[in-house]
Amino acid sequence: MRYALILAFLTGLCHTSVQAQTDTAHVPADTVQTEAPKKTTFTLGALYSNNANYYGQTAPAALPYVAASGVLQFPFGFYFSGTAYRLLHDSANTVSATSATAGFNFPIGKKLTATVAYSHTFYPASSQFLQAANPNNASAELKYRYWMTTGIQADYAFGEQEDMFVTLNTEKQITLGSIAKNKDLITLTPALDIVAGTQRFYQTYVREKYLQLSKLGLPLPLLPGVPVGRQTVTEEATRFDLLSYNLKVPLAYNRAHYMVEVEYQLSLLSDKALTGAGETHSFVNCSFYYQF
Repeated sequence: MRYALILAFLTGLCHTSVQAQTDTAHVPADTVQTEAPKKTTFTLGALYSNNANYYGQTAPAALPYVAASGVLQFPFGFYFSGTAYRLLHDSANTVSATSATAGFNFPIGKKLTATVAYSHTFYPASSQFLQAANPNNASAELKYRYWMTTGIQADYAFGEQEDMFVTLNTEKQITLGSIAKNKDLITLTPALDIVAGTQRFYQTYVREKYLQLSKLGLPLPLLPGVPVGRQTVTEEATRFDLLSYNLKVPLAYNRAHYMVEVEYQLSLLSDKALTGAGETHSFVNCSFYYQF
């Protein structure tokens, strides 16, 4: 299939993306086509990110990482994927997290497609990832394609805690031309995501962080969203609130069987985000995918 690696953009997987958005703890969504391919395809991917993010939110310390992924997609819409993550500053674990995903893409009309998926991420003890309390994620997404592509996705993250997220996203793929005539394609796909949800995952993150430091006899840090002198977050964690606005600008070089992409993401957290209300975060992701 010509330009087979001009793949659909998701959110949010990130989503994730440990990014893996790309959101952390999800196979980068660019490796999964939202329209079923004409034949069975297998895609291998490699990713570097300067910081792990969870719907635009980050841990107090930066968590740069590399990831390797594989996606097997069938013509009738089913796909299976797996990803391994390695935090560059993780001295305790060779592999910082691994995830497995099963999903199904299906058309509802000429311009409307749906995706349902389930993923489980395996975190080691004392994981540094914000979302480690919720290793399971069930998601459903609708995408409508016109001169832009607009979608809505709902995620139910569960495990030690339970959280719900809803992401509204829209994107526009812009063709910038080619270098080798009829053999490649350069694309720019600016996208905007708006994320709302609960934040119970942060309650567990704070509790585990304080527990680790207490065992080591180290001073307790001031964590975002935690009042001075307390080791728990407020009842705001259970409320469904606006969390972040995310602008993503991926620039991709596409050939028939591979894609190289550099993506810049700017995230603005809302005043309800417990991980740093009102802050802005910048992320840079570099990825390579090869499709068989």
